[in-house]
Amino acid sequence: MTKRNRSTWPSGLAPREKLMRDGAAALSDSELLAIFLRTGLPGVHVSQRAEQLLSHFGSLYHLISADYNQFSRHKGGGVATYSQLQAISELAFRLFSGPQLFENALLNPKITQHYVHSLLTHHEREVFLVLFLDNQHRVISHQEMFSGTINSVVVHPREIVREALKLNAAAIILAHNHPSGKSQPSRADRLLTEQIVSACQLLEIKVLDHLVIGRGEYASFAELGWL
Repeated sequence: MTKRNRSTWPSGLAPREKLMRDGAAALSDSELLAIFLRTGLPGVHVSQRAEQLLSHFGSLYHLISADYNQFSRHKGGGVATYSQLQAISELAFRLFSGPQLFENALLNPKITQHYVHSLLTHHEREVFLVLFLDNQHRVISHQEMFSGTINSVVVHPREIVREALKLNAAAIILAHNHPSGKSQPSRADRLLTEQIVSACQLLEIKVLDHLVIGRGEYASFAELGWL
């Protein structure tokens, strides 16, 4: 990008340059969105356009989840932009749901965390998901085993163990969402995890992690040293 273009960016450093310098994870939601939008509107810089969209819809999640009638009410919300955002969403989903992705899933825990996040973050009620793994930690299956209310879900450890035996799983990863958006595990989450670990130990099934998914964040029992 030329110096002239760089000087017209409000923050002084365009998102693409920041991405190349610091990596994609360093970009804010509005900076990531600005890269995909590419252009602004008459009298509106692309950075302002991105911020206005996020402000109007409340978050990237609600922006991508909006149907076309909702999206088109916003200035500049035409078919081209809507189609582009929907294509980005589908591309990301296919990336994280591709079977080849999980041949060595646990060699890259971040990928597993992002994938579980993509499966659970859209639910408005608590859902308890289990990833069943073989003895090389490749994913055999993932199942939404229990669903509940806005702030709780009843989980039966015996059913998890039964399904693990049925699939001949050597290990499992637990995950559930917090629709409130906060990923901080509750005391009930910790007690439940201990019960599942105890039930699995009798059959030499390893519980490798329990991920609690919020909106744009997660908590890992393994990373917290609770497993």
